[in-house]
Amino acid sequence: MNVAVSAKVNPDLQTVTAVTHWTDRLFSFRVTRPQSLRFRSGEFVMIGLEGDNGKPILRAYSIASPAWDEELEFYSIKVPDGPLTSKLQNVQVGEQIILRPKPVGTLVHDALKPGKRLWFLATGTGFAPFASLLREPETWEKYDRVVMMHTCREAGELEYGRKLVEDLSSDPLIGELVDGKLHYYPTTTRDESQYKGRITDNLVNGQVFADLGLEGPLLPERDRAMVCGSLAFNKDVAAVLDGFGLEEGSNSAPGDYVIEKAFVGDGI
Repeated sequence: MNVAVSAKVNPDLQTVTAVTHWTDRLFSFRVTRPQSLRFRSGEFVMIGLEGDNGKPILRAYSIASPAWDEELEFYSIKVPDGPLTSKLQNVQVGEQIILRPKPVGTLVHDALKPGKRLWFLATGTGFAPFASLLREPETWEKYDRVVMMHTCREAGELEYGRKLVEDLSSDPLIGELVDGKLHYYPTTTRDESQYKGRITDNLVNGQVFADLGLEGPLLPERDRAMVCGSLAFNKDVAAVLDGFGLEEGSNSAPGDYVIEKAFVGDGI
């Protein structure tokens, strides 16, 4: 498959350096990083391929690698009829993708007020920005506790996040910072697994606090949260966080929680 486009048409080309297929619906890949690209862990960029009509097909993708990484990593769903992922899922090492190096996003530390406990709340490939933030030293320097809640339908869909979390303790840069601070809570809604249930339910009924031995409930003076998932998930979680008294923030007005509204959904 030829996914390269002429540099004369679009100079924003980066070369694929690695591809991993986690399930028949999920894959991750790494690409070269433009020398001029600077971003904050948790931000997203526009990436894509040339369409059949010669015009670029671009979508917003959270950068799954931390700001210090020499390459860029992305985590994606596969949609058989998706305009972009139907092609992107077949990309091979050595081929090129389009990357527009203008990072933006709300899932950044600057958009939150200082706090003691940070909650990462994600469904599916919404884990991607947290893959970046979990490997960001600032995350561990700012908070006493970090809770990673990740929910998928099937157990196999948790594997990307599970492996990343398991590798944190041996990371030469942040391994010592992570020690004793991370609480990982992967749940499924369809398969049988150690933990089950939706993030909203497990927060409201207190199950996550009981399972992890954490003090509950969420409190505005202590807890901060970042949310990334489908539009419906984001809306439901926001309602739960509002119910706990937390207030939404932004880059211009830091708050108790932030939501990534540019998450790539199932139609890509």
